[in-house]
Amino acid sequence: MNHLPSWLRQHIAAVRAVLALTLLTGVIYPLAVTGVAQTLFSGKAGGSLVRKDGKTVGSALIGQSFTDADGNPVRKYFQSRPSAAGDGYDTLSTSASNLGPEDVVDTLPVPGAADEGRKSLLTLVCARSKAVGELEGVSGARPYCTPDGVGAVLKIFPAAGTPARAVSVNQSCPATPFVTVYRGVKVECGRPGADYSAGRTVPIRGDAKAVVPADAVTAGGSGLDPHVSVAYAELQAPRVARERGLAPAAVKALIARHTTGRSLGFMGEPAVNVLELNLALDGER
Repeated sequence: MNHLPSWLRQHIAAVRAVLALTLLTGVIYPLAVTGVAQTLFSGKAGGSLVRKDGKTVGSALIGQSFTDADGNPVRKYFQSRPSAAGDGYDTLSTSASNLGPEDVVDTLPVPGAADEGRKSLLTLVCARSKAVGELEGVSGARPYCTPDGVGAVLKIFPAAGTPARAVSVNQSCPATPFVTVYRGVKVECGRPGADYSAGRTVPIRGDAKAVVPADAVTAGGSGLDPHVSVAYAELQAPRVARERGLAPAAVKALIARHTTGRSLGFMGEPAVNVLELNLALDGER
């Protein structure tokens, strides 16, 4: 190659380097890592798949819904944490809702319009808490939520100074506002399509104490959480025991058996894998 021009020798050397690195890092290394992983950690490397009667029913690392065709909870199963990934536990749309604690005002749907409105994070939490409370036979009330399951938020006009008008912006007319009077001003229901942006936002805490755990009403960052808290699992235990005709103590024992401890003994909180717990329940029949 000495008779070749220097610029051509440099290009040939570059092509050789690309081919060598492609073979090394794109073929040999991935195959070696995959081979070692499949040999030493075959279950985890394969996605931690869970099988029942020879069929794959899910993954121990990815949550799933236990609902019927209409989206209603199947009462004999423990329910998973809410998911914001696509339509729920969609691995191709894994994400959080990106809504923060200041997202408290809904956009009310206008009857007959194509726009279906938008629920705030606060109303999503309130609605989920109400639904869980009804399912489990406990109070679904929580701070900053109305009894009908929306965010307890007022818009006050003017934004500064003495209030002259108060609107319960998340309660669409003709709903009865969760409070009748705010600082001497009668509270109105919210009117779909009305612009309340100029008002001062005032969330009302109330005196409710939350019984429903936080992980039952909020979606995790990935939207794929396979676990629930011990508190949420224990809240569901009486319903599951009743639906299956099992002793409550037996169901609680299964919860304890499928509870994982803190990572490294100090990171995070104990959690319950919902899929594995439900499969264990099916095995109790």
